[in-house]
Amino acid sequence: MLEEKIKELIIEKYGSVRQFALKIDIPYTTIDSILKRGIDNSNVSNVIKMCKALGLSVDKSIESNELISSLNFDNATMIAMINDVVHIPVLGKIPAGMPLEAIEDQYTVDTIDIPKDWLKGNNKYFALKLEGDSMEPDYLDKDIVIFKQANDCESGQDCCIRINGFDATFKRVRKQENGIMIIPLNENNSTGFISTFYSKEDIERMPIEILGIVKQIRRNK
Repeated sequence: MLEEKIKELIIEKYGSVRQFALKIDIPYTTIDSILKRGIDNSNVSNVIKMCKALGLSVDKSIESNELISSLNFDNATMIAMINDVVHIPVLGKIPAGMPLEAIEDQYTVDTIDIPKDWLKGNNKYFALKLEGDSMEPDYLDKDIVIFKQANDCESGQDCCIRINGFDATFKRVRKQENGIMIIPLNENNSTGFISTFYSKEDIERMPIEILGIVKQIRRNK
């Protein structure tokens, strides 16, 4: 049994389950539950983290059917679970005047996994859960959109924007010689937001801030 092998390695390498729990930053009660009840329906990321810390190859466990036959992956693909991922915040809103770092503490409604490779070059990401129909048909109500943090964009990119100190909005940005157009893809949207031109002076005065550029969309089907 894989649970027995994990416990054997924990005692051998760390002396006790409590010491192991402190070392890999997983609650003792979580590890104890996995070892006593089995890995069936356990949090997959915790099991994989435990295996890696113990030098137990996840790939070999899969090949021998010790792990794949027991874990409940909730319809996720195995390759997605094996790849290194990081968690980023899904924000409910982005209020005026607050940096994203502070907003994450107060307005995170969930988290979502992204590939660790995306962070190369010190890139940072956040996500928003969309509400409304202003960006249909490309983006739908309840979609989760992942943004790469940026304070500028290319013309035609879809961005998270903060206008006039209000909560952030999600629109297409079209650059022009003397300013930018902020464009909803659905001009008949229920909020009444229409394509609007902002001069360079408007951008400085209001202000208008680019907070992020669309990287990926996640949609529950």
